[in-house]
Amino acid sequence: MTIQSNIAQSGTVWRPSNARRVVLDGFSPVPRGGSGRSPSVLIWPEKDPSDVLDYEIDIGPAILGNEGDSITVVNVVTTPNGVNDIVATRVAVDGGIAVLWIAGGIAGKIYVVQVTISTDSGRTLRRSILLPVQTLAGGSVPASILTTSTGAIVTDQNGNPILLGS
Repeated sequence: MTIQSNIAQSGTVWRPSNARRVVLDGFSPVPRGGSGRSPSVLIWPEKDPSDVLDYEIDIGPAILGNEGDSITVVNVVTTPNGVNDIVATRVAVDGGIAVLWIAGGIAGKIYVVQVTISTDSGRTLRRSILLPVQTLAGGSVPASILTTSTGAIVTDQNGNPILLGS
């Protein structure tokens, strides 16, 4: 699903939760002759399929020193985007932070949320953020899923649960 929002105002009454905030990385100056490191993979904490939560992307490092610049457009594309997959239901801005409300999803899937942000001064930033979906509300872990002694689900390199006997 794609959602685009032209941001008309940045003032809001609610306060987003920074528990689900990712901050852009890779905007630090690198000394001459040095080598910069690749930005880390952006990933939000997992959500339950029934959750509708605010997830944030902070572009502050990209506009550092340009305090007059602000977010004007936020475009969101989620993949996969079939029936019952996640959907961005609303987009807002709080200063240099784009806030997306995300609902739905299928337990066991890791979604890619591609966010493209444009600013007043003409900057455009595009980042992909991973969002794993797991059943977190009640119930028990199926006996076929491999878990640690503390009850944590063991996953493969793609974040998918490892099933016993597979």
